[in-house]
Amino acid sequence: MTEQLTIERLGHRGDGMTGGTESPVYVPFALPGETVTVEPVPGHPDRRHLLTVDTASPERTKPVCPHFGICGGCALQHWQLPPQQDWKRSLVIEALARHGLTPEVRPTLDAHGSGRRRATLHARRGTHDVVEVGFAAPRAHHIVAIDHCPILAPSMADAIDTAWAIFDVLKPGNRPLDIQVTASETGLDVDVRGSGPVPADRAAALAKVAEEHRLVRLTRHGETIVQRAQPMLTMGRARVPLPPGSFLQATAAGEETLALLVIEAVGKAKTIADLFCGVGPFALRLAETARIMAIDSDAGATGALTQAAKTAQGLKPIDTQTRDLFRRPLVAQELKPFQAVVFDPPRQGAEAQAKEIARSAVPRVIAASCDAMTFARDAEILVKGGYRIDSITPVDQFRYSPHVEIVARFQR
Repeated sequence: MTEQLTIERLGHRGDGMTGGTESPVYVPFALPGETVTVEPVPGHPDRRHLLTVDTASPERTKPVCPHFGICGGCALQHWQLPPQQDWKRSLVIEALARHGLTPEVRPTLDAHGSGRRRATLHARRGTHDVVEVGFAAPRAHHIVAIDHCPILAPSMADAIDTAWAIFDVLKPGNRPLDIQVTASETGLDVDVRGSGPVPADRAAALAKVAEEHRLVRLTRHGETIVQRAQPMLTMGRARVPLPPGSFLQATAAGEETLALLVIEAVGKAKTIADLFCGVGPFALRLAETARIMAIDSDAGATGALTQAAKTAQGLKPIDTQTRDLFRRPLVAQELKPFQAVVFDPPRQGAEAQAKEIARSAVPRVIAASCDAMTFARDAEILVKGGYRIDSITPVDQFRYSPHVEIVARFQR
């Protein structure tokens, strides 16, 4: 049975919404103000499948990818960018308001740049033994096979063909694979997960794939299969040797934008703790003017940061530590030496660490986040601990997705 709906607003995942807060109805790929014809989604009483757009929003635009709507990698290609970025700002405002916080939020900064420099492609045997390499379908487990992706950076041009070639070698093992591809300055770095042990003949075939596609490194769960060169990235004055499968900001422009905001926010602080530091995108830049304590739970990341700091010229000391800040946050006494603290946790936020910062006397705190809801929760902890919010800037490096990055400065 079909029905006609008028879309009132967008949900936090980018789906069109109608109805009250008690019984909302979600329509993916519909925009506010549109009249649409929909049909029920079996098993999901709150969701509808979009059939036609009867009255289109003036903000609707043509998607940049033919796979849009089938591939789950993007949610908002049908929407013009300016209102899309205004909406991402509103997500931050709304998340803060739920925690009783109403600070001024700056306009969203566009940090898509040349596109995404890393991607995780999934490879599976589909029905009728059809090979599928691509991204997951929207809210589903099956894979949408793709041969190109317009949101990837030019440096990732061979990423998809490489993933197809790797799965062609490993498909006799009949295991689902996740193939992480990162564009370093020296070439593509690939880590394969899910394959299980690789027999010698397949390892040799993978080495051949690496040569044919000029990969700088190919690893399996971080273990090297072949390495032609060291994957490297420049961060500030430093050259960072990337660990296998290492986390990076999705775009180079995103990393630069977030780092500039953090540098602006720390001001003239001379002793800084960089928590959840990763391979050092903040620490290596902040060390140009301040002494840094950099902490992360990933030993590979802190090792790469240490090595980069040793070979860089003109940096002040960077002390690194491998520590699980979820289980063992820096307590207030440990934070005493620092004039500023920067923390950039994963999506789940840093609740335990925020509580310790709130108990401390650190004069300035800079929070970076990739999730508005956990950011708002942590911000409330800091405010209740005696901090005020000086500035909040949303950053859009995940173009066409509902994700938004945030950098905020708190002053005691």
